[in-house]
Parts: sequence; C-alpha cells; structure tokens
Amino acid sequence: MAATDGKVGLVFVSHSQKIAEGLVDLASQMAPATSLAAAGGTDEGGIGTSFDKVSAAIGEVDSGVGVVVLCDLGSAILTAETALDFLDEEVQARVRIVDAPLVEGAVAASVTAETGGSLAEVVAAAESARGASGEVTGPDAAAPPVANGGGTADDGALTRTVTIVNKDGLHARPAAEFVKLANTFPSKVLINGKDSKSLLGIMSLGLVRGTTATLTTVDQEGKPALDSLAALIESGFGEA
Repeated sequence: MAATDGKVGLVFVSHSQKIAEGLVDLASQMAPATSLAAAGGTDEGGIGTSFDKVSAAIGEVDSGVGVVVLCDLGSAILTAETALDFLDEEVQARVRIVDAPLVEGAVAASVTAETGGSLAEVVAAAESARGASGEVTGPDAAAPPVANGGGTADDGALTRTVTIVNKDGLHARPAAEFVKLANTFPSKVLINGKDSKSLLGIMSLGLVRGTTATLTTVDQEGKPALDSLAALIESGFGEA
C-alpha cells in the first residue's frame, strides 16, 4: 500500500510471508486508510527475513511523518535494525522499531495511525500490547451504573447503559470504529471500566450480542462523547 500523506505507516516483519501478509489483511479491516506493508519471509519466499524486503517496505509506507516497524522474533528485529542502519539519516530519524507482540501491537498501532496519531502515539499504542488491558483505576475508574439506562451517579459521573445489538458483538472492526469515534472527543469515557480509546482493552471485554455495556465519564463536558458512543453501539455498527 502506497504511503498515505499525514499518517504514520506500519511495517510488519515476520519469518513467514503468509503471517506478514495476513496481518496486513487483518489490520487493513480496521485501518483502511493507513499505509501497511508486509515484509515476511526470505527473498525466495522461504522461512526467514529479508533485508531487502524490510528496506523496501519502509520506503513504501514512509510519507514523511514516521514509520513503525513491528517484528515477530529476535532475528527479525536484527534484520530491521540492519535495514535501518542503511537508511538516510533523515529517514532513520522517523523510523521506530517497537518491541511489542506482533499481532496485538499491529492492531493497536494501526487504529491509532488511522485516527491521525503522531509517531509517538502510534509507538505508545503498539507498546500498550505488552500487557496493558485498558483497565482504569483511581479517580477515573468507572462509577456504579444508575437506573433506567443512564443519568448522573451520586458522585456526579454521567452514565449510559446500552445493549450490544450487532450479531458478532464488539469484535475487531466495530471495536476499532468505537475507538476511532472516542478519539475524536477530548473527554475520557469508560466502557465497563475500560478506556474507550484502548482497542485492546475493549476487545478484552468480550462483549457479545445481548450483553450490556455501561459508558461512564466523570467529565461534566463529556455528554456529547457519551451520547455519540452510546448511539454508535445502539446503531449496531451497520451490521445488526
């Protein structure tokens, strides 16, 4: 996929050509406007990694704002680092090799890049896959739900309770749509205690059709975000 102006590009380096290409297929379902490139297998298509493939993939997705490279195994990281050493210094300065789980990191990073996230934000999203689940504690933790599907809790938090209506629940694509919408608002909204801007956190909830989700914000300016996110769930994401 050719570089997309203004968006961070991503390169997936795997010892298997099929794994790298499959990961591009998966991530593109959630980030269709983001530049993604597979660099899997050897030059002959065997199991291994290729300096030339990694170098070409970086050049393919680089629009000038940054490239994030994710790898499956240690030797893939070595190949990526070698490719990075041979790039022009200007390009090197905007390429980051991230040590994170390949699949989870790629999904989280792709959605963040799709929303226009900066290089640092895309790197942070990929790194969040190391174990962060989107759980929120402390003052921002979810408030107890209130009756009748929504309202104001005793501590002033605004809440909405909605039912998942689409057939397959909050699987990857609708979860990504939810996160993209959440990122358009400055307010923090939680969904069943998870940060609505954390794709991995939301997917970990396992929300299937017929289950309920409680959306909460302690930000008194957060009602537009709360209402918009609730409406998106109630719409069925176009697949109810």
